[in-house]
Amino acid sequence: MKITQLLIKAGNGDTHAYNELYPLVYEKLRIMAQKQLDREYSHLTMCKTELVHEAYVKMVDHHSVNFHDRAHFYAIAARSMRQILVDYARRKKAAKREQIPTRIDPDAVFQQPAEHEEHILALNELLIKLKDLDERVCTVVEYRFFAGLSIEETAAIMELSTATVNRDWIKARAWLHQHLNNSV
Repeated sequence: MKITQLLIKAGNGDTHAYNELYPLVYEKLRIMAQKQLDREYSHLTMCKTELVHEAYVKMVDHHSVNFHDRAHFYAIAARSMRQILVDYARRKKAAKREQIPTRIDPDAVFQQPAEHEEHILALNELLIKLKDLDERVCTVVEYRFFAGLSIEETAAIMELSTATVNRDWIKARAWLHQHLNNSV
């Protein structure tokens, strides 16, 4: 409950609340960043600390964002990390324009997408479309894929049952499987 109270105060411009909040959420953000970097960008020169700091600064700089609760805060953290990593993939892909795109195995995107930046970019474009169709399912993908959270962790943060999160994850993977190869 303390995190939610600090988020509300921080949303109202209380800089002391931001200073008090950071140590409380830092370790969870580092775990999210480490899972993401281990799975997606093990070759990346960015370390988890840099990703956490960059994501936190990105969130704090958006003064118009009011964090409703802990789940909302971690959702924005996951989106911030997603944006940072997608921007990285765009820069890296731009440097390798001469490569020819290949067909994508959707399951491989969830297992080892770091080898192909176009997979991350295609996934990002599809998540934008998925959000319009079902925002909760999109949030599950962000937590699971970009934040590296387990079904149980995602369910706890979203305050849903693990069965619901698992169904949403299956639905998202099926939808992405159907659409992913058409986007590259």
